[in-house]
Amino acid sequence: MDAAKHVRRFADRIDGVAAIEFAIIAPFLLLTILSSYDIGRAFSVYIKVRSAAAALATITNQYTTGTNDIEADDMQAITGATAAILSPFPAGSTISKISQIKMTSAANAVVSWSYATQGSAYSAGSSWTSLPSQFKTTKPCNSFPCYLIFAEVSYTYTPLFGAAITGPISLSDNLYATPRSSACIQYLGSPSSC
Repeated sequence: MDAAKHVRRFADRIDGVAAIEFAIIAPFLLLTILSSYDIGRAFSVYIKVRSAAAALATITNQYTTGTNDIEADDMQAITGATAAILSPFPAGSTISKISQIKMTSAANAVVSWSYATQGSAYSAGSSWTSLPSQFKTTKPCNSFPCYLIFAEVSYTYTPLFGAAITGPISLSDNLYATPRSSACIQYLGSPSSC
């Protein structure tokens, strides 16, 4: 009888209900806060990756020294802008590629030249199969052949708190631009003429 009385009294007590509810909710609340932080940082890095791709294309497509020939040192300086744009995030895992694509028709193109940091550049003269389908209708060139600058930036983001769950996440962006100062941009003498 005495034991049943204690059980009823324990069941009727509500003093610790708030503490138990908080103990149940706290892990989910903490997980939500930490994942929001990681998602916000990932979004910030992605915006910087987009900005870096746009900057690489913009700097390259406006390049001119009177000869329109970019040297290896110039290309290193141009791709070095990526690290400045990605700051304060470490740029060590960043792959930057700048390529000039020679369109021979609205649907066909080849790589004129390509440069990459921490990755493989495309082979000059190889077929380019990544032309957007919109190019067939929007016609980015008045006549053929014409040249486009293609910039790509890829960044491996590792979340601070969710790395054990998601692992590293690859964030990337690319952009086409037309040369503004000349018909094409020459890199180390390629192409020999525009």
